[in-house]
Amino acid sequence: MIRLPNALNAWETADFEAAFKQEIAALDAANLPLQQGLSISSHVTERPVQAMVLSAGEDAGRIRVKAGIFYTGIIAGCSCTDDPTPMSELNEYCVVQFDIDPETAETTATLLPE
Repeated sequence: MIRLPNALNAWETADFEAAFKQEIAALDAANLPLQQGLSISSHVTERPVQAMVLSAGEDAGRIRVKAGIFYTGIIAGCSCTDDPTPMSELNEYCVVQFDIDPETAETTATLLPE
């Protein structure tokens, strides 16, 4: 489960965006729907992600943040000595909606088809 307590505490202040970005960057990529958002690679790397807040507001009793997520992926080969697939990282981007519970800071992350 994702929890964003610092972002929740900073809601409706000038510090919200910075707190949100910092908490997203600290998350394990496995907690985000990044694998489903890959467009040019086949596996998400373990490198930290970066978030860009596209919009934020309150809706249906939740704090709803739409964010662009920048991350990297690789095209995983078979790791054989004669495998021509390079293991270089490729830049990826997807849009994720974060719904933050204003009482518990529990957060759901949903990949958006954008």
